[in-house]
This record gives sequence, structure tokens and C-alpha cells, in this order.
Amino acid sequence: MSTLFSPLKIKNTELKNRIVVSPMCEYSSEDGFANDWHLVHLGSFATGGAGLIITEATAVSPEGRITFADLGIYKDEHIEKLKQITNFIKAQGAVPGTQLAHAGRKASHQEPWTGGKQIPSDQPNGWKSVSASAVPFTENEEPPVALDKAGIEKVKADFKAAAVRAVAAGFQVIELHGAHGYLINQFLSPFSNQRTDEYGGSFENRIRLLLEIIEDIKQVWPEENLLFVRISATEWVEGGWTADDSVALAKILKDKGVDLIDCSTGGNIPNVKIPLIPGYQVEFAEKVKKESGILTGTVGLITKADQANEIIKNERADLVFFAREMLRDPHFALRAAHELGEEIKWPVQYERAKWH
Repeated sequence: MSTLFSPLKIKNTELKNRIVVSPMCEYSSEDGFANDWHLVHLGSFATGGAGLIITEATAVSPEGRITFADLGIYKDEHIEKLKQITNFIKAQGAVPGTQLAHAGRKASHQEPWTGGKQIPSDQPNGWKSVSASAVPFTENEEPPVALDKAGIEKVKADFKAAAVRAVAAGFQVIELHGAHGYLINQFLSPFSNQRTDEYGGSFENRIRLLLEIIEDIKQVWPEENLLFVRISATEWVEGGWTADDSVALAKILKDKGVDLIDCSTGGNIPNVKIPLIPGYQVEFAEKVKKESGILTGTVGLITKADQANEIIKNERADLVFFAREMLRDPHFALRAAHELGEEIKWPVQYERAKWH
């Protein structure tokens, strides 16, 4: 029976356990560059025993950043530091992944600790955002520019070029960020996508951009490497994207060679009531897994070893993504193994601290 500490082999990549460090924005970059903060931040999860470590949302273009301080992979000069980070992660027996992202209409913001508000495009550190349609996220924000055909082709080319750099940087997993109200999610949702061309209207049209990005990435991303997609499995609102839409999309993505769907929720419509209880999104990972047959990951208010173990044991998801709990305890995996009575490998430098 699978448990939190059973390995998971997907194609030729073996994850030593089911614990994933979820992408978490650090807002600590200048011009997209990773630095020593990112090395220590991500490296600590590797020494802490996690099986897969995914970078924060990593922008495929400068205008695709949420804030001016976001991590990026939009120029070749970004590769060198990222490669140092992936080398360190691999040396600890973990797998390095990157989340390729474009913020769309949620771009051009302050860092959260300086207020997090949108910076008008004519102000320093601000720029004009783009989206499926010229619909702002909230009424008091500057409307984005609706992408024309050339703009859509640029977005696709930016994702493809980012995937080439991800290979050079040593990543073994790409997760496409199609959740939380960022650009791909803006195309998927009927609330933010009001287009009347082949990228809007029907379900088939709204998923078109994501499918084309996947097609382009697969041309340059090695066959043995893994491709995940994070989705918002529901918008929690009548008339929005639904769990059944997620299942329908998952079936198509499975046929297109996507290896796993990372099921989150919400983020595209402001002020939505979400039932924030521990594991509140697990049901969506379970539904998508059971009804589409694709591997899934779950995330959201999962903080305890036994809680995560139950999810894997009962086949509700194949991977458990941890975010805030990892910030509180980067060595969560070592502690979780002890609590579950599992014997796992510690870094030799830390062995004298093992629980007995």
C-alpha cells in the first residue's frame, strides 16, 4: 500500500517520497534573477527530505511577473544561478522542478509586504498588463490589454523559450501555472475570458491556449522529463469553471502527455467565499484522479504527517504539496517520517540529530 514515504516513479523519474514543496513566491529577485536567498530557501527543503521541490511562480516574460521582484526565466543570464540551485537539490536526492508562469492581468503589483496593490503602468516598477479580455481583476484596477493574435503568439513563444532555459538550468519537472487567476486561468474561465474568436466562448476554445502552450513546450522539453499542470479545479462561483470542467480538461491533458494535475482552487474572482478547512481541496484531486485516470497532486491547509499519509494511503491523490508548513519547518519531511515510524535517509551532516 502506498504511503507518504513510498517512492513514486513517473516515466524514468523516481520521487523518493510523495512530499512536494509547493511553489511559493518570495518576491526577492531583481530583474528576475535568482540569488542566494533562493539557493538557501529551496536548498533547505532538499536537506529537509522533500521528494520534489518546485520553484516559485517563475515568469516567462518581464510583463508576466506578478511583481517587479518576481523570479524569472526570460533571459539566458537567469540560467546560471538556477543551475546552481538544481545541482544542490539533486545532490540531496531530491528532484528540482520549476513552475512556469505568466500573471496576465494580475501583473504589475507591489510586493505583499508593501501593500500588494497594483502599480499603475505609468509609475516606476509598473507596466501595462495583458489578459484574455480587457477585464480588470477588481474594479479599481487598470484594465489589462486584451491579447491580439500577435500577443498570443508571443506568450506561446515565451513559454517555449522558458522551457528551453529550464532544460539548460537542470530542472526535471515543469509545472505550468494554470491556476489562481493568472494568465492561463484567465483564458480558461468564462468570467475573465469574454473573447469571441477561437480562444473564447466554448470550453474547447477557452482551453486552446493551454493546449497550444503544451504542444510548443513538448517540442523542446525532453520526453523523459515530467510535465505537470496546476489548475484551479473550481472557481467556487455559479457560472464559473467547475470540477466537471476540470475532469474534462484532465482527460484531454492526459492524452496530450501531461503527467500530473496539481489541483488547487479559486483565485480568479475576488471576494469569493471559500470553505477554508484543513484539506479543503483534496476532494478535487480525488475527483480528477478517479474520473480521468491521471495522476494528481493536492494542496491547501495540509499541515500534519498523518493527514498527508491518509491522502496517499486512501488514493485520494498521488502527491501532497506543502506550502506554509514548509516555511514553518523546512525539515518537515524528516519530522513526518519520524512521526509515521518510517526510516528515511538524512543528510550525513544532520544524522546526529535524528530522533530515536
